[in-house]
Amino acid sequence: MTSSHCVERATPWPFACGWTTRKMTLIWGFAVARDDHGFSPLHWACREGRGGLVDMLIMRGARINVMNRGDDTPLHLASSHGHTDIVAKLIQCKADPNTVNEHGNTPLHYACFWGQEAVAQDLVVSGAQVCVCNRYGQTPLDKAKPHLRQLLQEKAEKLGQSLIKIPYKETFWKGTMRTRPRNGTLNKQAGIDYKQLSLLAKINENHSGESFFCRWQGDEVVVKVLQVREWSTRKSRDFSEEHPKLRIFSHPNILPVLGACQSPPAPHPIIITPYMPYGSLYNLLHQGTTLVVDQSQAVKFALDVASAMTFLHTLEPLVPRLYLNSRHVMIDEDMTARISMADAKFSFQCAGRMYSPAWMAPEALQKRSEDINRRSADMWSFAVLLWELVTREVPFAHLSPMEIGMKVALEGLRPTIPPGISPHICKLMKLCMNEDPAKRPKFDMIMPILEKMQDK
Repeated sequence: MTSSHCVERATPWPFACGWTTRKMTLIWGFAVARDDHGFSPLHWACREGRGGLVDMLIMRGARINVMNRGDDTPLHLASSHGHTDIVAKLIQCKADPNTVNEHGNTPLHYACFWGQEAVAQDLVVSGAQVCVCNRYGQTPLDKAKPHLRQLLQEKAEKLGQSLIKIPYKETFWKGTMRTRPRNGTLNKQAGIDYKQLSLLAKINENHSGESFFCRWQGDEVVVKVLQVREWSTRKSRDFSEEHPKLRIFSHPNILPVLGACQSPPAPHPIIITPYMPYGSLYNLLHQGTTLVVDQSQAVKFALDVASAMTFLHTLEPLVPRLYLNSRHVMIDEDMTARISMADAKFSFQCAGRMYSPAWMAPEALQKRSEDINRRSADMWSFAVLLWELVTREVPFAHLSPMEIGMKVALEGLRPTIPPGISPHICKLMKLCMNEDPAKRPKFDMIMPILEKMQDK
């Protein structure tokens, strides 16, 4: 079996360096640190069977599905080494039992190969597919010894799994917790060859540029051509510094920028992002699609957005000039909402202009960006988006953007909650739209509320 445990015999660096659990709890952000191979402390704790340390790291915010440079998750390592208690903890914390590494191997592939019978059974009960193929056409059952193969096959059949082989499918940009994209065309500057792009159809045009449906290396992508006046050396430098910060492959509800180009024969600087078949949430809600967004789906979208914002708010510094509204939330083929990094504005774009004031917090319209609490302002924007989801209406649709900005900032214009809306959602909207920014909740505080709404 091909393994991507690239430092299999190395001593776990947190322990080799003399770290104690007490010291680790004192270091803010240690839970998401990485070594040279992309191994996080959670990877090492899972590999070594340190259950208490796993609990502490998860409590401190360690990302459950984070990947090393071979795309192994902590669940891969815990499964390989037979740590049933840690596997159960990771599954409980929503680790994906079917996530694949660079070879297409799932945690179940590893458990079967290493003969970890108890772990393999627990993974199947938790939804791991027994017939999913890796890059080489091998399923977990192919890796298991006869006794374990028979056991897992019977268990999978009882659980309703099909035993037809599921072909391997490349999904490097589908939102997994990868440490880097797997794409050979991205050079050191994440540049691309414009000649490789096949522009097929224009799908959108706004103040910042034009977007085209495109094929790139056989994949469906969107190419955004930025409209920039008087392209200069300084703007070129700013573009080169800023666009790599948008290549966030670290969360399932964030849509990353895949690459960029700013040199001839490209007519303008361009960025590439994955193609989303349903377009934006704004399109889905307001532009006559055949899909029905009921309250259950609306809460699911809200939970997706809140999950993405929870992650983005852990970043230091925050992604600059990323304004939350329904036009910047894209919908995946499995009806998952994902915040698009391609909609973050560059420093040389539209300086000082607000093109979607209906979603902006009053203080964001009144003050300079450096004088506001971005996290609190984002929560106001989320409240407006939640209002939009449950009413299916465009906020302040009867007014021009300039009128909206003036009335929200100076005259107290606010969305009106119509009758018939769930009282729980009404309460959450009012909480998130508190006039005092300091009294608005954080996104990690409203996640449990939305999860309870989804369960009802």
